[in-house]
Amino acid sequence: MNVSQEHFDVVDENDRVIGIQTRSDVHRMKLRHRAIHVFVRDPLGHLLIHKRSPSKEEFPSVWTSSCSGHVSSGETYDDAAPRELFEELGIQAPLARLYRFSACPDTSFEFTVLYHAESADVVCPDPDEITEVRWMSLADIAAWIQSAPEDFSPAFRLLFAWYVATGTDGHPGLAILD
Repeated sequence: MNVSQEHFDVVDENDRVIGIQTRSDVHRMKLRHRAIHVFVRDPLGHLLIHKRSPSKEEFPSVWTSSCSGHVSSGETYDDAAPRELFEELGIQAPLARLYRFSACPDTSFEFTVLYHAESADVVCPDPDEITEVRWMSLADIAAWIQSAPEDFSPAFRLLFAWYVATGTDGHPGLAILD
């Protein structure tokens, strides 16, 4: 499917569906919509981050979450997360829902649900989405963000700051959504 023809649910300030628009219209008009991010940790506690393709519409060639993506029209957050994990990284892993962030400029007006997964599987990044992946310690990522925040997407910086500050540290159950 042509990416520009994907359809997203447009939502109100309470994340209730109020309409459907194409991806390009949602982004152009800065309408509230839905997305997911997944933080994948390996058994040693390293977090997988990826560099976005230079062809991405928003935030090309910057580092972000292990995987992320939009929730398609009619889809739930819980349906979108495993789909995106498999499409972008080629892995399947149990997911824990950690927190729902309100739509704001830093999230590109996306209500965003953050998930956690632990996996030792070899990742197979989608080359249309991802140009590079790295497994890094939380401390090394935090230091990198401190020294060069522009290297990371605004959404990742927001989610990562919350993740570190809440002490979830990859342990689902400490800050479970709803």
